[in-house]
Amino acid sequence: MGKLATLANPSFFMGLTDRVMPWLAGITATLFVVGIYLSFTAPADYQQGETVRIMFIHVPFAWLAMFCYMVIAVSSVGSLVWRHPLADVSAKSAAPIGATFTLLCLVTGCLWGKPMWGAYWVWDARLTSVLVLFFLYLGLIALWQSIEEPSRAGRAAAILALVGVVNIPIIKFSVDWWNTLHQPASITRLDGPAIHPTLLVPLLVMAAAFTCLFLWLHFKAMRAEILRRRVETMIITRVGQASTLKAAEKESAHGSRSPCRFHLVRLWHQRSRDRGAGLSRGFR
Repeated sequence: MGKLATLANPSFFMGLTDRVMPWLAGITATLFVVGIYLSFTAPADYQQGETVRIMFIHVPFAWLAMFCYMVIAVSSVGSLVWRHPLADVSAKSAAPIGATFTLLCLVTGCLWGKPMWGAYWVWDARLTSVLVLFFLYLGLIALWQSIEEPSRAGRAAAILALVGVVNIPIIKFSVDWWNTLHQPASITRLDGPAIHPTLLVPLLVMAAAFTCLFLWLHFKAMRAEILRRRVETMIITRVGQASTLKAAEKESAHGSRSPCRFHLVRLWHQRSRDRGAGLSRGFR
């Protein structure tokens, strides 16, 4: 529990990511260089031809669209159940990244579908469920933006994220449950991958590269959110202190004619400071 409390400390997280992120950026760049080289030197598929190269970015986008949502779901559990200081920050920071990956998955899927299926879009079970996932991301982002009270916004978004997690197995197993245009699983099979190693290796390297990119972007967004909450807390606290001092000086100038009013002003500003503390509990 002590180690968990240390990891939950935003200051510890800031120091840890400050050391880790340069290495992560180097690993990400290296994987992209290797992955792009392997993607362009891999042989064309005997059925799909050169269009198979879209797979090297489309499949990682699809994987990360679901992985990112699972990060949000796990963070939502931490926020609702354990009140983890970084859980809400993690979920909020991951949503725009996940939405971007999901949109790129849909776009690259349309570009790949045109030469393979003869149409950019069909109401296929997997395509439709991924589109639902994109709308879930937009709903989460809208909740965080539309509710002013951060704690209420975090709780509402966490509930929506946990309700929407049912869509992830639907995306994964849609090709098995329904008759779809998408092929069944080609990599995670009990009898081994169905993709030739000359295409599988570039795909796995690109998937690793995009995963490292997601981690780097997620850490960067979390750091920015922590700093934003710290600054907002400082502003609320300073404004509350200045307003209380000004009210006290005004009451002193008028004597003690309205002590009740002075106490009401102090109470109001105390509540403002409490809101600032609640806004970024543990982020000072």
